[in-house]
Amino acid sequence: MSLSEFYNTHNGFKTRIVLNIRDSKQTVVGAAASALYLIKKREVVAIIGPGSSMQAPFLINLGNQSQVPIISFSATSPLLDSLRSPYFIRATHDDSAQVHAISAIIESFRWREVVSIYVDNEFGEGILPYLVDAFQEINVRIRYRSAISLYFSDDQIRIELYKLMNMPSRVFVVHMLPDLGARLFAIAKEIGMMSKGYVWIVTNGIANLMSLMGESSFEDMHGVLGVKTYLSRSKELAYLEARWRKRFGGEELNNFGYWAYDAATALAMSVEEISNVNMSFNMTTKNVSRNDIGTDLDDLGVSLSGPKLIQALSKVSFKGVAGRFQLKQGKLEATIFKIINIEESGERTIGFWKSEEGLMKNLKEVQKGINISQSSRRLGPIIWPGDTILVPKGWDFPINAKKLRIAVPKKDGFNQFVKVTKDAHTNVLTVTGFCIDVFDTVIRQMPYAVPFEYIPFETPDGLSDGNYDEMIYKVFLGEYDGAVGDTTILANRSAYVDFALPYSETGIVFVVPVKDEREKGKWVFLKPLTKELWLLTAAAFLYIGMMSYTATLTSMLTVQELRPTVRHMDDLRKSGVNIGYQSGSFTFERLKQMGFDESRLKTYDSPQEMRELFLNKSSNGGIGAAFDEVPYVKLFMAKYCKEYSIIEPSFKADGFGFAFPLGSPLVSDISRQILNITEGEGMKAMENKWFVGEKHCLDSTTSDSPIQLDHHSFQALFLIVFVFSVLLLLLMLACKKHRERQGDKIESGAQDGVNEEDNVGDGDEAEHIVDVDTALLRRKKLTSRTMPLRRVAPLLRLKSA
Repeated sequence: MSLSEFYNTHNGFKTRIVLNIRDSKQTVVGAAASALYLIKKREVVAIIGPGSSMQAPFLINLGNQSQVPIISFSATSPLLDSLRSPYFIRATHDDSAQVHAISAIIESFRWREVVSIYVDNEFGEGILPYLVDAFQEINVRIRYRSAISLYFSDDQIRIELYKLMNMPSRVFVVHMLPDLGARLFAIAKEIGMMSKGYVWIVTNGIANLMSLMGESSFEDMHGVLGVKTYLSRSKELAYLEARWRKRFGGEELNNFGYWAYDAATALAMSVEEISNVNMSFNMTTKNVSRNDIGTDLDDLGVSLSGPKLIQALSKVSFKGVAGRFQLKQGKLEATIFKIINIEESGERTIGFWKSEEGLMKNLKEVQKGINISQSSRRLGPIIWPGDTILVPKGWDFPINAKKLRIAVPKKDGFNQFVKVTKDAHTNVLTVTGFCIDVFDTVIRQMPYAVPFEYIPFETPDGLSDGNYDEMIYKVFLGEYDGAVGDTTILANRSAYVDFALPYSETGIVFVVPVKDEREKGKWVFLKPLTKELWLLTAAAFLYIGMMSYTATLTSMLTVQELRPTVRHMDDLRKSGVNIGYQSGSFTFERLKQMGFDESRLKTYDSPQEMRELFLNKSSNGGIGAAFDEVPYVKLFMAKYCKEYSIIEPSFKADGFGFAFPLGSPLVSDISRQILNITEGEGMKAMENKWFVGEKHCLDSTTSDSPIQLDHHSFQALFLIVFVFSVLLLLLMLACKKHRERQGDKIESGAQDGVNEEDNVGDGDEAEHIVDVDTALLRRKKLTSRTMPLRRVAPLLRLKSA
């Protein structure tokens, strides 16, 4: 049809292509024999074929040797590119073009694990390396590769599908041709693998040929997604289909028919381009020995037109029924794929994929900056297996699945985080701790059941089986299905496992003892004021001075003045003190990287051992500082917060995380539940349960907190006040006694002067008058108490005189 219609519209061409048809009988040997016959016996200038990727390798090598172009419209395996023959033209798309469309679907629904099911031949295997690369780009793991032979019986297919049922992955990517695909999906429906929760995605190997599968296959494949080659509905395509139906009735054309039509047109145009080239063969004769009977390849000729014809084919460009025909690196390039949803009534388009824009509902959309969380919205409504519109989560635990083996560390200290105990009589295992509570809470909140059991990471005699790195590596080796505990997220560990989001505080810090720089003792009250001020205050403003004094003393005694013995890590390095670290911790390597001598590093297993090392001090085999993660340091400070301090700098660490095998679909779901817990009240409740008392101690050590004063702080002050008070009292009493004695003497002398009054002369009288007058001035009560009333008047007269 292609050649007759082409020459009808190009009757001026000087060349005409004559077809020589050979039936390969759909076998590799038949294709090889047919190609050899056409080249040797018919001396064809080109071969359009073969019909499958399995037949192609021999033909490609044959064409390369004879310089006869091999033009295939249906050999789609990417493996054929490895033959690197310049005489092979792929007038179709190779299967690797669709892998990014498949990975875009996987990524849009956040599925993390898939199983590939493919036919066990060159066609099926060819796409696998490209699928792996595309999935690795989006961090998706292929859990298992299921190869289905064309020669498998139904029972063999059923056994293979049962094997897949016992795996947790529920996303299957199928790459095979319709005849085997129809059998696969019929058996999958029979055993219950087309029910709710399953995801099936077929490549264009099936999606392009759905018309060949029959109505029963549509029923079996209800809910399947497909990636189909997109061909624009041009008037040339519609015209061809109309002519096809008129000539051949109800049989439908498919994409391979369109590519075959365009391939013949391209060859006709190229042959016309080299019409002046000699199109004969250069026959060669190989010398063989007398005993060598030879083969058909010994006298294989070489086409003289081959180099020019392949050059013309590589340059030809026209608008064909399947779109623009233009070869790039010897093949057609695909940039658009159609996403279909298969239902019982047929296929339904739900979107498209373009190499530059990704997924979209229709080709007229212009979209930029679409993130992953929104990309699933770029497809239309989807009916999933089980006739549901709910998006499957992509994995599940099989009905007969064994429990997950979760490793937990066996340690002697810091049991608030993880503690493993075993009853001596019943041998019952008990695992408790903050980390265990977090994991148990996460599992309870998962949207599906996750059966698991804790397995202590210990030797048969109950000792730890190694450090945390070794436990993580055992998860990588598959001996455990995960690890739960105070396991820090580290870069080197993430090469072996996938961590969920951290659930603890992050960072590593140094802890050092503190020294109390506050003044203590009985004479502390003298410090606020200088000696001179004390003298000045005592001399002039005793009362006011005492009030200034009280305020200063109060300030001194109430301000916190606890200072670390070392203020920075550099001081630690210079001081030469021993540094403590927790046994089995990665902090040992960090300390060595920071330049600390390994001989100065001491281990501890618990807060109590850490405290004992501090008390022994570095000079006695103890430590002068400890290097540990923030959660452990907080636990230590909860008990000894008044005696130790954290110094700069702090070092970054990603906190504790739960570890699972690489690619585990559990990681994303567990991470989401950890976010829910940490953002709510649940995490705070668990912290209060396991770290009770910590907040009270830490709050009481803040820099502005007051110190309680007792009577000892003022003992000397009270003693001095008491002594001075007693001395002043005694002095006052002595002065009073002395004055009383002086008064008695004056009174006695005055009485004697009155009695001798009549016997004293004038001069003597005047002298006594003066003395009496002076005494009167000192003691006013003398006149009223000691002198007779009758003597008052004469004395007044004497005073007046």
